[in-house]
Amino acid sequence: MEHNIWNPKMECADRETIRQMQLEGLKKTVKTCYERVPLYKKKFDAIGLRPEHIKTLKDIRHIPFTTSDDLKENYPFGMFAVEKEKVIRLHGSSGTTGKPKIVGYTRNDIENWSEIVARVICAAGGTAGDITQISFGYGLFTGGFGLHYGMEKVGAMVVPVSSGNTERQLMLMQDLGSTILVSTPAYALYMADVAEKIGVDMDKIKLRLAMFGGEGHTEEMRRQIEKRWHLLATENYGLSEIGGPGYSGECYKQDGMHIADDMFITEIVDPDTLEPLPMGEKGELVITPLVREAMPVLRYRTKDISWLNDEPCACGRKSLRMAKIQGRTDDMLIIRGVNVFPSQIESVLMAMSEVEPHYEIVVTRENYMDRIEVKVEVSNPALLDKFTELEQLRGKIRHNLYKTLNIDAKVTLVSGGTLKRFEGKAKRVTDLRNL
Repeated sequence: MEHNIWNPKMECADRETIRQMQLEGLKKTVKTCYERVPLYKKKFDAIGLRPEHIKTLKDIRHIPFTTSDDLKENYPFGMFAVEKEKVIRLHGSSGTTGKPKIVGYTRNDIENWSEIVARVICAAGGTAGDITQISFGYGLFTGGFGLHYGMEKVGAMVVPVSSGNTERQLMLMQDLGSTILVSTPAYALYMADVAEKIGVDMDKIKLRLAMFGGEGHTEEMRRQIEKRWHLLATENYGLSEIGGPGYSGECYKQDGMHIADDMFITEIVDPDTLEPLPMGEKGELVITPLVREAMPVLRYRTKDISWLNDEPCACGRKSLRMAKIQGRTDDMLIIRGVNVFPSQIESVLMAMSEVEPHYEIVVTRENYMDRIEVKVEVSNPALLDKFTELEQLRGKIRHNLYKTLNIDAKVTLVSGGTLKRFEGKAKRVTDLRNL
């Protein structure tokens, strides 16, 4: 596998060079936002802040945050900083309720987007010789088009299959000799299930690399996918509000996601106080894009929990790296006063060979008390007829969950193929408390 660096000048730049670029980009973006986006003029004027007050990178802490509510309240075009005639593309969040958060792109924005996705692809090991099967949905969701344009920039062949119709996906994967899979991790697992069910010879599949996005996954789930598909699985991160995927992505070392520092300023803040946290401390990820023309945003609160690492990577890149998302400030479950992230439960289950990588978390309220139930599929179907062994497994899972969560969870074991499968973003939590 080749491990080229797409843009050594930027990806291997020293921190001082990057800081200078970031300061120039920040000043320019602040000025644009203040002069062209009414929301920011209003926010700045309310606290007496002017663009010229931003003199150093540390001054970013004086700038008000931008939230998803700001985007919703200015739907559809209120956040744009250019005339609609200059916007050549619209995308939006993949939210299932309410109106999407619309984002716009100029021709330059599309070019910059392709550039940073190309970096992520090369970091993972993608090359011009690859055949890439993109199994993301195409549409308002940024994932499909983002990886598509990046792959074309690198020179890879793109097969834009989109999501769904899994048997057809597997047929094309075999017939075309796809070497890279782009999908959600949940769909990759589902595809592996279907492949085994219909008798696909996995040794004849040529996939060598998977590039996952759209949702996070634990290390345990990653190892399962790598084992079943015989490939290297990497994760990349981005969100519509800051332009889509490409903001960060893992290299082949799988040791944190490299951030495109020349195009973004990244902060970690305390989710409660909103004060910036030092390098290495866990908190909420806040992102400021520096080169966006159509829709610049300042200090966007992602609600995602991570931490940063500024040590140079063994791959040769010197860019900041972010840890895998640990959960979200808004999908965190509070069960009897205890904070629970679904990813913690996934880590426990994926480390156990006795269960399949398909589960559902059900939260209910009984007698004013929150209760959590974890449904998971059993690997060995014969076990379902052996009461004693089944109870022992149930007890083992409950014990392991308690060690991690510090609360007691009800465990329900079900037969393989029982729980819902996902072709897009997996919805693992069913919260029945407010119904």
